[in-house]
Amino acid sequence: MAELKFEITEHLGDIGDNGRGWTKELNLVSWNDREPKYDIRDWSPDHTRMGKGLTLTADELVKLKEIIDELNLDSFEE
Repeated sequence: MAELKFEITEHLGDIGDNGRGWTKELNLVSWNDREPKYDIRDWSPDHTRMGKGLTLTADELVKLKEIIDELNLDSFEE
């Protein structure tokens, strides 16, 4: 299997943590020297290991934001 090359080009924010030290983050990530994309996934504290995640283009992120903006989040209040 070919080695996966990645570079976090910009950390945009932490979304949460899993209680074992890993953090779910939104980052711009360049995969295999390609143009960076928006990426949501769990990362180990030193960012050498990652969990499964979701990678989005800028257009996909805009569409996701539109969908989230339309949600009624009042029903999710704790």
